[in-house]
Amino acid sequence: MRKVTFGGANSLDNYFARKDDAVDWLMWGDEAAAVMKDYWKHIDTIVMGRKTYEVALRMGQSAATKGMTTYICSRTLQPPRKKLKGLEFSADAVELVRRLKDEPGKDICIMGGGRLAKSLFEADLIDELGFSIHPVLLGSGIPLFYEMNRQIDLELIESKAFKNGTVMVSYRVKHATEAKRKPSAKSGKRGQQRVA
Repeated sequence: MRKVTFGGANSLDNYFARKDDAVDWLMWGDEAAAVMKDYWKHIDTIVMGRKTYEVALRMGQSAATKGMTTYICSRTLQPPRKKLKGLEFSADAVELVRRLKDEPGKDICIMGGGRLAKSLFEADLIDELGFSIHPVLLGSGIPLFYEMNRQIDLELIESKAFKNGTVMVSYRVKHATEAKRKPSAKSGKRGQQRVA
């Protein structure tokens, strides 16, 4: 099964960008570039929401990336009449990612979009998170996370401080099915009492 990752660069107060989508506060450096270069070797599929797609277009970037398939998830956006190679559209992000996980290929990147990530977290489809936390408090902006219908437990994989003051962290998601399999201390004691 393919791994689904979500992450990016964020401020210490958990914003992806300013309210106007500006990311002028990002502190790019050689260390982050090396991490990202290695990361992209393991990815062949990008999934993004409508807002991230529209911001990319406004910045003059193409959502289609050479050697990758990019899926734009939106219930309102109409696909362009002329089909672009490597660019697909889907109205249901959860069903799309569930299907992609079972298909052969490299890992899947959920790009930008805290709202998109929220639906995928709630469906228990994200496997890992990775963030470059920048030493800045923006005060307001586009949130990294939105309110979810349950707690998501994480296990630290790695944390590393960069020379420019940013901190890279990566976590494995403890899936809901794992939590159900593990008996609690109370249930274990009750089970022992029944056996005795």
